[in-house]
Amino acid sequence: MSTDNYSMGGQVGGSQVGASFGGSMSGSLGGGAGSGSDSLIKDATTKSFMQDVMEASRSQPVLVDFWAPWCGPCKQLTPVIEGAVKAAGGAVKLVKMNIDENPEIAGQLGIQSIPAVVVFKDGQPVDGFMGAKTDSEVKAFIEKVGGAAPVSQADALLEQGDALVLEKDWGQAAQMFGAVMQAEPHNVRAICGLAQCYLGADDIDRAKQALQMVAEEHHTDPAYVAVKAAVDLAEQAAALGDLAEFQDRIEKDPLDHQARFDLALGLNGAGDKTAAVDQLIEIIRRDREWNEDGARKQLLQFFEAWGGKEPATNYGRRKLSAVLFS
Repeated sequence: MSTDNYSMGGQVGGSQVGASFGGSMSGSLGGGAGSGSDSLIKDATTKSFMQDVMEASRSQPVLVDFWAPWCGPCKQLTPVIEGAVKAAGGAVKLVKMNIDENPEIAGQLGIQSIPAVVVFKDGQPVDGFMGAKTDSEVKAFIEKVGGAAPVSQADALLEQGDALVLEKDWGQAAQMFGAVMQAEPHNVRAICGLAQCYLGADDIDRAKQALQMVAEEHHTDPAYVAVKAAVDLAEQAAALGDLAEFQDRIEKDPLDHQARFDLALGLNGAGDKTAAVDQLIEIIRRDREWNEDGARKQLLQFFEAWGGKEPATNYGRRKLSAVLFS
């Protein structure tokens, strides 16, 4: 599946959806970690310190990370602080100084242990910290000295896409996700959003193809987990065929839990989520232990696939709590 052109052909919800996503927006998403993040981080020397730190700090705060190759905590802090600086979207810059090769500046500042981070504003040191820190601690520190990160255009488009998904406007939602992918081809949230649009348009194969673009190390990302669960459920529902058979079986035998279970899968595939919840709740009410608690586990998979913003998720959680604790 090419990342150069994202299209959904044919009719979706009564409207033609076949335009290329992105178009003139390709590469134009501003702000955030996806925009010029490399220019926010550089290595400096004693010779370049005046320009890279003193002068640069007159336009925005500059964090100077004093480190050395032999320093274990430095190796822990480096990826944390680099990620936080990129995520800050230009609020601050990061300059890294190897004190083994450039000991003069650290000596002048009285730095006796590393890692040490010193913040410069208007050519003066104004704040800092020593030792390794957690992601949240570094993020809070950067917000303190540089302000909160601006909302990037990519994030704004992703929010619009998510809202359109809730409205089941698959074509317009796909346009939003595709526009993000033009500038950030590996954006997990955008890829999973696009897969969700294909799934909403009953194109399971293309939804699976989209998910293949997510690198394996991101398979634990909540967005990927949710859409992967939804794809699996859609495949199960598609294999069931006509749901009338299961309804007939239940009418003849209300204790036919397998028929009720399969009917729930089919109803979910048909978009009737609350009815799917009701069928699984009925199994739990009649026989909690059936199929090794299979009905409750299936209900939890529904919640995972639907997400917390889906009204049926809240409906199902209320019903499940009522039956379990009554």
